[in-house]
Amino acid sequence: MSDYKLETRNKKPDAFAERVHEADAGAARVLTLPTPVDRVVSFRGSFETLPDFGAAEELEQKLVTMMLDKGTLRRDRFAVAEALENRGVQLHFNAGGVRCGFSGRALRDDLPDVLALLAEQLREPLFDAGEFEKVKAQHAASLRRSLDNTGSQASGALARRLYPADHPNFQPDVGAMLDRLEALSVEDVRAYHAAHLGGRGLLVAFAGACDPEATARLTADTLGDWPVPTAAASFAAAADAGPPGRVEVEIADRQNLDVRFGHPVALRRDSDDFLALHLGNYVLGGNFSARLMSTVRDEQGLTYGIGSALSGVRVEYEGYWRIAVTLSGDALERGIEATREQARLFVEGGITQAELEEKKQTLTGAYKVGLATTGGLAGALLTNAERGFGVAYLDDFPRHVGALTVEQVNTAIARHLDAERLHLAVAGTLPAQHAG
Repeated sequence: MSDYKLETRNKKPDAFAERVHEADAGAARVLTLPTPVDRVVSFRGSFETLPDFGAAEELEQKLVTMMLDKGTLRRDRFAVAEALENRGVQLHFNAGGVRCGFSGRALRDDLPDVLALLAEQLREPLFDAGEFEKVKAQHAASLRRSLDNTGSQASGALARRLYPADHPNFQPDVGAMLDRLEALSVEDVRAYHAAHLGGRGLLVAFAGACDPEATARLTADTLGDWPVPTAAASFAAAADAGPPGRVEVEIADRQNLDVRFGHPVALRRDSDDFLALHLGNYVLGGNFSARLMSTVRDEQGLTYGIGSALSGVRVEYEGYWRIAVTLSGDALERGIEATREQARLFVEGGITQAELEEKKQTLTGAYKVGLATTGGLAGALLTNAERGFGVAYLDDFPRHVGALTVEQVNTAIARHLDAERLHLAVAGTLPAQHAG
């Protein structure tokens, strides 16, 4: 049994962060938030895997997570499914960037069995050769479908303009991924699991009808002694974009085209300017009342869908400013120019006091809604911990948003965004005058 150390704080019962219990459970850092919900516990977890992006190991990482529910060394996939179904539990696994994650929800009384099975799936996957071929076929079909998806193709083309192949935000060409997928064996995936999956940076968050001490002990017993892998991090943390330009991806028989604008932003999630720039971007294209929707869509009628975001921004690496718009062939160039014009006006003029106040309400309201369920609470605890923020940040976030000024937001916009640096990626059936 692994040791664990529980730190219980109970200074301000009404403060969200003060109700969170933190514990070291061997390799795992456990965060537990008891709530009045009856009998149900939600949990979210993640750990560092650090794939070699230059070697495109994110593909092995994806396949590993797809294989985790296909049986363990102790029971086949049918026995795993039966054990979960008998308890009304679903476990999900995911891969993204430098981490893999898991999530689930269970009755409190079933939590010991569910955590034991979760650990078994993570630590002792079966990697059956027959199941692996099915997973490969499933993923290959998904990749081939993406070839007809204009949004996916435009996003991938933009990412390849902005990032080197060893950056986590880079998206390999689908053809190259299909070739590499075909060449991979179950032994390759088993080797990736052995080298990269383990208790490095392991975080687990629980919310609901859970006892903090018992939950920490369960985590220590099941995951606390998960060995830490030795594979070193190997990825670029910054973009490597050339001069702004345009790339087109021809896809036959599409009524609409998807367009992506973007340029790298030298900003990480824990940068001082992040929150101000996040709010500023929300004014431009964060929701239906944002500028891009009210001008390019509502006033000019050029699109049904348009928005902007800060994408791929993590504490480990920098991200990019992205504008996405769907346009008909007839409106393609007018829509592109109208979008560029709004980007220019936004960068040159910044936001107004009225826009600032409106988006403060939107962001803080959405934040509170996201904390309305045990799943949302567990997710917020996990994400906050992944960023290296203290639990108190969860209480402070609305205050940080409320304290932002127009000057801070407009300074961040001027410092990080430049409409003249935007790259352009277009995917769909190109009008004849622009094809090729």
